Amino acid sequence: MLAVTTLAAPLLAAAAPVTSTGWASSGSLDVTVDNEHVVTGELAKCTADGPYGARTQGGATGDVAVFGIGESGCGRSDAVAIAQASGHRFETTVLRRYGGPVLSVRTYSAKCATTATGSLGEVSIGAVDGITVPAQIPPNHRIVIPGGPAGTALATVILNETVTPQPPDGSLVTHAVHIELFPQGGPASGDIYLGTAACDPFGKK
Repeated sequence: MLAVTTLAAPLLAAAAPVTSTGWASSGSLDVTVDNEHVVTGELAKCTADGPYGARTQGGATGDVAVFGIGESGCGRSDAVAIAQASGHRFETTVLRRYGGPVLSVRTYSAKCATTATGSLGEVSIGAVDGITVPAQIPPNHRIVIPGGPAGTALATVILNETVTPQPPDGSLVTHAVHIELFPQGGPASGDIYLGTAACDPFGKK
């Protein structure tokens, strides 16, 4: 494994008792490539309210990407909600048609858990090909893949991504890998997520 990093969402004062929530999926894809829209929905999605586990055998999504086997598990222990998901052998060749690299990730996972006043997130990323990845991956590490029109990017890859609302409310969403196609505009657009886990200590908003 290249790195495992633990992050904490901003904390709030405890509110009235509510049911914590969480969900996770092994990945998702929603992109438009040369005017063709390809979408998968959340793969192998679980929630703390059920289904408590899911599994996908993976497969090809058009000629955009191939997902390997993925699984997830969610649940509660007293007031704590826990959600985690993992996947294997992801590959996307979508950038190759524009002169970019083939991107592959051998293994990845994302996990989160609620606390009394916030949430904790953790990701793990195995071997990555097509881009250079640091041995220790800091939070929200961005890698720009150049080669788009007029000097723009073909894609931005965000590793160990954590998304929290503003103002903070104790919840978070963490992605092991997030690939954004042509972020400044171009012949393709959309997002690919590998390993997503979301937690909220104060219930659904």
